Amino acid sequence: MAITDVIIPAFNEEKSIGLVLKEIPQDKVRQVVVCNNHSTDRTREVALAHGAMVVDEMNKGYGYACLRAMEHIRHSRPEPDLIVFLDGDHSDYPEQLPELTAPILHDGYDLVIGSRALGHPEKGSMTLPQRFGNWLATHMIRWLYGYRFTDLGPFRAIRYKKLLELNMCDKTYGWTVEMQVKAAKLGFRCTEVPVKYRRRIGVSKVSGTIKGTILAGFKIIWTILKLL
Repeated sequence: MAITDVIIPAFNEEKSIGLVLKEIPQDKVRQVVVCNNHSTDRTREVALAHGAMVVDEMNKGYGYACLRAMEHIRHSRPEPDLIVFLDGDHSDYPEQLPELTAPILHDGYDLVIGSRALGHPEKGSMTLPQRFGNWLATHMIRWLYGYRFTDLGPFRAIRYKKLLELNMCDKTYGWTVEMQVKAAKLGFRCTEVPVKYRRRIGVSKVSGTIKGTILAGFKIIWTILKLL
């Protein structure tokens, strides 16, 4: 049976992280690593109470948190076969994890993106700037790299050895698009599966503010172009 580890970056998600952890199919994963990204609430305590392995990263940023969790997994033995990335705000549906990993386990794919565009996002779960940003970024990847994606969704699965090949380095908003662009450049077998999406618990640290939306948009476009 393939060993699957889950990474959840979390910043001030005490109200949602417990729900996320409860809904992960425990028989499908070895460990869930929650990276407490300098939270000022009880995110750490709630995650521990729900059985997660919790690591801490004081530098704020999605990429920082993912890299810190990867560092923990690097010392796990045996090493995992797959890594699943999942948000801690309860906007994703963790119970869809088997659907996300199936193309890797059964069809030989390297990277699977959970596509909200192909799925059924709840009304109001994605802002207009988010939708436009996804459309623009995925079309830029298609034009520049020849790979067809419909989403930069955070819910995704990747072969562990392939993840290491990517040499991920973005520390903030560009993490997801960096993964997809590098996978395209290296010729990975990539696909998407439709996923559901709901309104998150709490306010988004990115799309919930004008500043965050602008900075994220700029970083995503810059990441696509700089990797040419």
